[in-house]
Amino acid sequence: MAYKITEECILCGACEPECPNEAISEGEEIYLIDPNKCTECVGWYDESQCALVCPVDCCIPDPDHEESQEELLAKFKKIHPDKEPKV
Repeated sequence: MAYKITEECILCGACEPECPNEAISEGEEIYLIDPNKCTECVGWYDESQCALVCPVDCCIPDPDHEESQEELLAKFKKIHPDKEPKV
């Protein structure tokens, strides 16, 4: 399941540089996560880095984009064909 950023976002920007897939960008009022690029950090880390660094806990799983671990790993491999996933 991709993550999303809720309206509680304070535009601090802590999440953007932590995303290894470059899925996070600054929107007009809050930061946004591209669900096509978000792998929940599968392939990189054991935990979603955006949620780990968010000071207001507004990075949450997006129920509109549910994916299995296998689907997330496949997405990682598609985005980073030259990288070996850390499992």
